Amino acid sequence: MQQLLRMQHPLEKDYSHLSVRFDSERGALWTLLDPKNIPCFNLDLLGQLRAHHDDIESHGNRPVDIGHRQEVRYSILASLTPGIFNLGGQLALFRELIRNGNREALLHYATKCIDVINQRVHHFDSPLATITLLQGDALGGGFEAALTSDIIIAERRSQMGFPEILFNLFPGMGAYSLVARKVNPKFAEKMILGGKMYSAEELYEVGLIDILAEDGKGVEAVNEYIRKQERRSNGFLALQKARHRYNPVTLQELMDITTVWVDAALKLNEKDLKVMDRFVRSQEKLFLQPQVLQPLVSSAA
Repeated sequence: MQQLLRMQHPLEKDYSHLSVRFDSERGALWTLLDPKNIPCFNLDLLGQLRAHHDDIESHGNRPVDIGHRQEVRYSILASLTPGIFNLGGQLALFRELIRNGNREALLHYATKCIDVINQRVHHFDSPLATITLLQGDALGGGFEAALTSDIIIAERRSQMGFPEILFNLFPGMGAYSLVARKVNPKFAEKMILGGKMYSAEELYEVGLIDILAEDGKGVEAVNEYIRKQERRSNGFLALQKARHRYNPVTLQELMDITTVWVDAALKLNEKDLKVMDRFVRSQEKLFLQPQVLQPLVSSAA
């Protein structure tokens, strides 16, 4: 009965590749990635994220006239795909556009990624905090998306990394900017040039992951963090504003770097693209069998 009487929040809309739920008790808006095919950032998912982010911006900038329990204080990004947060960019599309030399379409895709990332990095121009929950693997652009949050909570089983260097490319949608600011530029370069998969515990030790949760306890960890945060939320939000003012990630910086990525992608040769072909197949296999990534990364190295 309680469920039947529950009022829907204005931001809870039906999307084909997203599930949006609002926890009125905590003021937490859950944005759950739910791609119906390969769990990567295809153009449909990017378009739906943009529409959802626009709604958050619009909601956050309206006068609060729908009651305190409808106010969004936390935006949480997570995934409904078991064992996988997100596998990154749509490699099959990249491969096709690179082989055709289609710079315009490649830049179009990259710009859509940057638009979505920029909105989250800047808190949707709203007074809220952002959290990412990782309950599985986050690769390339998937990890870049995870890094856009103020706080990253990861279950121990999660693995993260930027494998792009294995096919002679680099992650160009925010990886360097976000890792360099959260840890340092040297570690950002080590991650990007190494192509290594890191465990959640390894990245917790260097400070890239903020909270390490036991497997299956990620949602509890998010709720516990919010509970502890409530009495100091004003100070926390003010600190985030100060941090972004001190060392802001600008849209221009993100666009400049992603343009470098586009130009670098178009320089890949057939040998590089054949390695990318193997990653395309791995994205498909990972959707069915999440544990096949590590052997593929090792053999590609």
